[in-house]
Amino acid sequence: MQSYTIGQAARLLGVSPDTTRRWADAGRVTTHRDENGRRLIDGRDLAAFSVEVGRGDGDDASYTSARNAFPGIVTAVKLGDVAAQVEIQAGPHRLVSLLTREAVEELGLEVGMRATARVKSTSVHVDVP
Repeated sequence: MQSYTIGQAARLLGVSPDTTRRWADAGRVTTHRDENGRRLIDGRDLAAFSVEVGRGDGDDASYTSARNAFPGIVTAVKLGDVAAQVEIQAGPHRLVSLLTREAVEELGLEVGMRATARVKSTSVHVDVP
């Protein structure tokens, strides 16, 4: 499972690293330390926490997109026989994309990984770094 540093998590949540550290210190999100002593957040924990933050009242953070790109974390993947639904939490924004199952499999999309939703008109396209 992918883990994220405090700085990476902050960017995905649309807040400052200091805010993310305070949330971790308060026990709102669980961290662990790597072999170098850096604090890391498990991808699944960050995905669940990002949904919680996205449901908040907006006082903790604001997030603006640049050129309609919403970097975030995958919070849900629902696969059908042909189609799939992918949810991305980008700061306080929850984006849902409907795409083919084949595209989800080719991108290797799974809960807890980073992805960017790109919005154009009524379409949401998903990129992975």
